[in-house]
Amino acid sequence: MNKIFVPALCSVLAVFAFVNPSPQLKGKWRFAGGVYNGKAEGGTEDYQLQRVYTDKGFTAYILASGSKPEKYQAGKYALSGSNYTETETYCMQPSKLTNKAVQYQISKRKDTLVLKGKLPTGMQVEEYWVRVK
Repeated sequence: MNKIFVPALCSVLAVFAFVNPSPQLKGKWRFAGGVYNGKAEGGTEDYQLQRVYTDKGFTAYILASGSKPEKYQAGKYALSGSNYTETETYCMQPSKLTNKAVQYQISKRKDTLVLKGKLPTGMQVEEYWVRVK
C-alpha cells in the first residue's frame, strides 16, 4: 500500500459519549476529518476510512474504489460516561500504541462522533466520525 494520509494511522482513533453507549457505537462509521495539534485536516478524497464497532471491539478499514477493503487497525474499547478508552491490538504499520490503553473524551453531535484527547506522543487530536447509513 502506498503511503497515504490515514490520520496518524493507528495512532489516532475515534468515538463517543452516551448514557447507554454500547448499542449506539455498534455499526459503521466513516472518518470525516479532524484537528491535529491545531491544524485542521479534511476527510480523504481518494479513499475512505471506516470503522466497524461491535459491543467491545472495532476493526478499521481503508476503502478505495476498485479495491477490496483493507484492514489497517483493530482493537478493543471501554466506555464510562464521556470517557472512552481504546486499546489497539493490531496495526498494519508499526505503531507505538499497540497494546497500550489511550483515553479520550467523546461526545455526539447529531450523527457525528467527536473524539478529543492527547496521545501519549503529545499530539492533541479532535476527530469526527459520521455514522454510515
